[in-house]
Amino acid sequence: MTTTLEPVPGPRRTPVRNARVDVVIPVFNEQDDLRPAVEQVLEHLAELPFVSTVTIADNASTDGTAVIARRLADLHETVRVVSLAEKGRGRALKRAWSASDADVLVYMDVDLSTDLKALLPLVAPLVTGHSDVAIGSRLARTARTTRGPRREIVSRSYNYLLRGTLRTRFSDAQCGFKAIRRDVAERLLPLVEDDAWFFDTELLVLAERAGLRIHEVPVDWVDDPDSSVDVVRTALDDLRGMARLGWSLLRGQVPLAEVSTALGRATASSASGRMSAQVVVFAMIGALSTIAYAALFLLLRGAVGPQPANALALVLTAIANTAANRRFTFGVTGGGGLARHHVQGLVVFGGGLALTSGALGVLHAASSRPHPVVEVVVLTAANLAVTVGRFTAMRTWIFRRRATSNPSEGSRPRERP
Repeated sequence: MTTTLEPVPGPRRTPVRNARVDVVIPVFNEQDDLRPAVEQVLEHLAELPFVSTVTIADNASTDGTAVIARRLADLHETVRVVSLAEKGRGRALKRAWSASDADVLVYMDVDLSTDLKALLPLVAPLVTGHSDVAIGSRLARTARTTRGPRREIVSRSYNYLLRGTLRTRFSDAQCGFKAIRRDVAERLLPLVEDDAWFFDTELLVLAERAGLRIHEVPVDWVDDPDSSVDVVRTALDDLRGMARLGWSLLRGQVPLAEVSTALGRATASSASGRMSAQVVVFAMIGALSTIAYAALFLLLRGAVGPQPANALALVLTAIANTAANRRFTFGVTGGGGLARHHVQGLVVFGGGLALTSGALGVLHAASSRPHPVVEVVVLTAANLAVTVGRFTAMRTWIFRRRATSNPSEGSRPRERP
């Protein structure tokens, strides 16, 4: 069945008139290629109908790159330099984009592997307000690429893995040719944790999960044979980034609903994404709690009887369940409110105890000596109803402020870096 998602009301998107475009080129030890690359970009930008600048983001270069960058800035009014003390492509882009006042922020590699003819198609949908992020794609059907089999296999495998694990829909996460509206960057950049090569992927995944529009441009791309990128190391770093990001999304730690609403791109899907993630984690914890409860009940039943065994098993699993959901489902850490949360959890436990005890009482009224397995089945069914009630209580009562507060407010849960 196909569901039509109605957009949540938000600010209207308007085209950027007399748009200013800032092309950021992050560099590390590129003294030989920097000047010809910048001059070629400037020549191409002069033909486009935008006010444009070029920003050289020097990534702690140790050769003559910084000197050449300064000379280019002195020679051309539209060239500026941002110097960083630490390496990292993501770090360079965050710094340069955050410091720019341009309406559209672009990034491209200094090797200019991507044909600059794709620049106008990349920027145009952002200027008109149609899209929020634009990416060059080497894997689109009409793209023309020239590169070795090793990089081709790694690239396709990586993007296939992204689609399988993070359910992405864009085709090429790491082509060094991207653009983003400044208002979108202001919302997304604080949420991107990676400062290196996974930056691109993380930015795109968050944008897509927030319901933002990603425009893809097929590109003509020629591999740089002198590239210094360590493909194996980068791939391993990307896998670690995928695991971290996937876990954060699963736990609902990223305030994507707030981003999509603020940018006027919210849909029923993006607005409820946090709750969907919480349901998944809660269900996982609930399944483990149910298994632990059944084991404890069977272990204690012979020593204390069915009703006391039910109560003890529920108390122990309820305390563990509240602690696990507090940490993993709702992302609350630290000691603040810990005692109150457990007291509230025990109140909810009391309701669950009444329901399960009642179910057990009805079973014993119907049969004087029911089989222990039958008791477990009846109590498990009752616990499923209790589980639904527990999630509702946790989301709307116990952890209500922390689950729904605005990131700008002080009530947001503290999260581990």
